[in-house]
Amino acid sequence: QVQLVESGGGTVQAGGSLRLSCKATGSTGSISAMAWYRQAPGKSRELVAAIPRGGTPVPDSVKGRFTMSRDDAMKTVYLQMDSLKPEDTAVYYCNAKALLSEEYVYWGQGTQVTVSS
Repeated sequence: QVQLVESGGGTVQAGGSLRLSCKATGSTGSISAMAWYRQAPGKSRELVAAIPRGGTPVPDSVKGRFTMSRDDAMKTVYLQMDSLKPEDTAVYYCNAKALLSEEYVYWGQGTQVTVSS
């Protein structure tokens, strides 16, 4: 089992920055990949960043503005979001894939990001 806890969401004005954190606990040695997704009201959940990168594309709208990094010692990944736009408003979710007896996918509870114009 892997547990994921996100933090760092909030409200920011357009053009501002936020850094989200996601701390993994449990069977962290089984994690093979981690990612950030977001879901805006009325829209489907979309990938915005992943480590390793993988083949799933991210929206052009976040390229050059969103950066994912990791701290293996802290078992934490981060999503640095710069030059935020109102259309970045969404619930952001941390995701982890873990290989135990088979591949499992885990999600955090989500953290709200609101960008005001």
